Amino acid sequence: MAWKPLKQTSLADALLIEHSALTELDGILSLINWHAIEAKLTDLHASKRGERAYPPLMMFKALLLQVWYNLSDPALEQQLARDLLFRRFVGLSLDQAVPDHSSLWRFRQLISQDGRLERLLLQLNSQIAEAGLLIRSGQISIIDASVIEAQRHRPNKGVDGNNTQDKEAGYSVKASSDGKQKTTYGFKAHINVEEDGFINALQISAGNVHDSQHFTELLTGDEHAVYADSAYASAKHEAHLALQGIVSGILKRAYRNTPLTEAQKQQNRINSGTRSIVERVFGVLKLHYGMAKARYLGLARNHARLMLMTMAYNLKRGLAIQQIG
Repeated sequence: MAWKPLKQTSLADALLIEHSALTELDGILSLINWHAIEAKLTDLHASKRGERAYPPLMMFKALLLQVWYNLSDPALEQQLARDLLFRRFVGLSLDQAVPDHSSLWRFRQLISQDGRLERLLLQLNSQIAEAGLLIRSGQISIIDASVIEAQRHRPNKGVDGNNTQDKEAGYSVKASSDGKQKTTYGFKAHINVEEDGFINALQISAGNVHDSQHFTELLTGDEHAVYADSAYASAKHEAHLALQGIVSGILKRAYRNTPLTEAQKQQNRINSGTRSIVERVFGVLKLHYGMAKARYLGLARNHARLMLMTMAYNLKRGLAIQQIG
């Protein structure tokens, strides 16, 4: 299966009048080396048989647009067809057809296999680090989890009488800002964020999995300190960090008949200031990227969505820091 050829420009493109609205994403295009990203995707359509497929780099860029603008697959297809900014970003000329929503769906399924999205995230973060925007050596890691409501979260019965809830989700109970217990049926996103707000690693689980279960696998191995809330406090985690020579910034927890000392309370206040960075990241992902509710059924598909969300977020974060500098 070969790739469809993409023209650089056509006569119709040459007639376009330049406008700042068309160049909003040019900074991201110049932020990283997209040829290195393409190299991670070239084996996706290696077969010489079958109908020609859209170039995988173009499709990957389209999925980034989907995250930034919080679009469904059909809505993404429509925007690619009528939005000049979208066409410019993915490299589609005005006289070329756009992929349909089923092609976009299949491509997302394809790149979510064999750890490819994780490798793409490492490549993006590596390039952002080489640009001096992300600290790699001696960085800190801030770990936390946030609840995602399942697409089908109500225990309704379908026409066959079976429960329509997402079978791979679970119930989570968390204290809300008003002190009341809030129960959500869904998933949990577990992330590792560094001090400038870049996401280093991500895992997803059912909502009933305790936050601490993904603690060690979220560590990068390059950090000199780790910060997390008291849900992650355990002798096992403290011993693991000590063995790796990593400073523990996990908030201390009070136990029955063993209240926190004033020194521990003061240290918790200091560590909470650093730990709050991850809360801001979750806030952006939920408010602007639609992370608050799952778009798909099952862990695998929502994991792919979150990985793409992570890369899209890091690119926008890198551009923001570059522009400040």
